[in-house]
Amino acid sequence: MDLLTFKLILVLALFLLSLTIAAYSTWAERKVASIMQDRIGPNRAGPFGLLQPLADGGKFFFKEDFTPANAEKFLFVLGPALVMFISLITGAVIPWGKTLNFGGVSYDLQVANIDVGVLFIIGMASIGVYGIMIGGWASNNKYSLLGAIRASSQMISYELAMGLALLSIIMMTGSLDLKEITESQTTGKLWGVIPWVSGLNWNIFYQPIAFLVFFVAALAETNRHPFDLPECESELVTGYSTEYSSMKLGLYMFGEYVNMFISNAFMVVLFFGGYNYPGIEWVTHHWGENVAGILSIVAFLTKTVIGILIFMWIRWTLPRFRYDQLMHLGWKTLIPMALVNLLITGAVILAFAN
Repeated sequence: MDLLTFKLILVLALFLLSLTIAAYSTWAERKVASIMQDRIGPNRAGPFGLLQPLADGGKFFFKEDFTPANAEKFLFVLGPALVMFISLITGAVIPWGKTLNFGGVSYDLQVANIDVGVLFIIGMASIGVYGIMIGGWASNNKYSLLGAIRASSQMISYELAMGLALLSIIMMTGSLDLKEITESQTTGKLWGVIPWVSGLNWNIFYQPIAFLVFFVAALAETNRHPFDLPECESELVTGYSTEYSSMKLGLYMFGEYVNMFISNAFMVVLFFGGYNYPGIEWVTHHWGENVAGILSIVAFLTKTVIGILIFMWIRWTLPRFRYDQLMHLGWKTLIPMALVNLLITGAVILAFAN
């Protein structure tokens, strides 16, 4: 198998994986809500309601698709398409597993191994703001425009805190390459003193404050509770997507779930060792590269799914913030926390530098 064929297979697998997890995240969301609210949840479409995402998708395709008469038609279509495209393309630089060996050749489980993977994801996330803003403006609806403005200001505000949290990880690892950041968490000693089992030297143990800031910012970036003000039904009639119907609305909703999946995958790479798991080097040495590679994929997806479930748990636990509370938290709490943590990280690195 040549490299191009392997990459094409990996792209297709990643595309299908992202769509499948996003689809069944909607099912899991409703199941988590039903458990927390002592209800049954979806149970009619297939066993345990497992075919409910297919039923919902079919409903979106067959609903009436209308465009407001005074809307900017090209931009009206571009908005949801851009959100979905950005959500999917960011997964290209994430290392989903260690390596697999075919015919004596080792292949990285990463579509594009670029030196600036962190900047690529942050850049793509910044462009994603345009998809929401374009959709709200092109609808020619004041409610949609107001929702788009609130969404874009929220995402921009929390991107600053997220970027500052990322700087602490970059300073520790000395790289913007997501593969190198993952590999740096394979072996080492906690604080340079306590030896770790291979695959358990995670950045969360060194940067808990950065993780807290990043986690809260990720909730805001994905418009999840308690930061879903752009879609506040009682105030904005679902915000920037008010005028959308059929699969255009489906792309906005689906893009949020794909974004939640990719955000948690990014968080796993930065703070939870990526595809590493305890004893990964021992497994590679005794059971072979392919077994270790498959287990690394399972470990990565397990960590990611746990993060998604925590996002859902928070949604059905915390109430929605007021807009002034949201901005206060972003500008007056998270950004100062990230800056102080960055200064402390720099001081510790400088103090213990060889």
